[in-house]
Amino acid sequence: MRRARDLDERLFRAGNANGSPAGDRFFTSITELGSIWASAGAAAVLAARRHPRAAIDAVGAAGTMWLVGQGLKRLFARPRPYDALLGVRLLIKRPSGTSWPSSHPAVLLVFVTVACRDLGISPGVTAALAGLAGVVGVSRIYLGVHYPADVAGGLLLGKGVAEAWTALVSPLVLGRPPKDSTPATLVG
Repeated sequence: MRRARDLDERLFRAGNANGSPAGDRFFTSITELGSIWASAGAAAVLAARRHPRAAIDAVGAAGTMWLVGQGLKRLFARPRPYDALLGVRLLIKRPSGTSWPSSHPAVLLVFVTVACRDLGISPGVTAALAGLAGVVGVSRIYLGVHYPADVAGGLLLGKGVAEAWTALVSPLVLGRPPKDSTPATLVG
């Protein structure tokens, strides 16, 4: 266990150290795409574009992921890197809650997975949007608020929630199976 923790800390330091003004601006601007508020905004856009059921389905899945993530944060209570380590570059306001799992990439991954399935979006676009969830995960490390294991755990959890939601809830919300009901992956 100690080896894994040491590796996680080394990877965190590599991702958080020696930033640049351009990197700081990029990661600061992209990180909130994983917030529950961004999912709500994207759902509003879907609803306005005549996809209200897909909007409800995707934001419901994202909200469920957020709640699951908050519960797990309380259960595991892993300190944030800036509270546990010296010399962390913290580039955003201190988030509330603890570190594991990282909810931002998980929420975004669930939202885009469910929305893309509901709408029958092409595998290439779906992969690009799933990749965006990965970039949001990297931003959380770069900005100093999560360890790499938090991000990996969040993405895996997000994949699981998206799969369960698609199988159990989406058909009820949509009144039909999603247009693409094949299993989701992080890359397409």
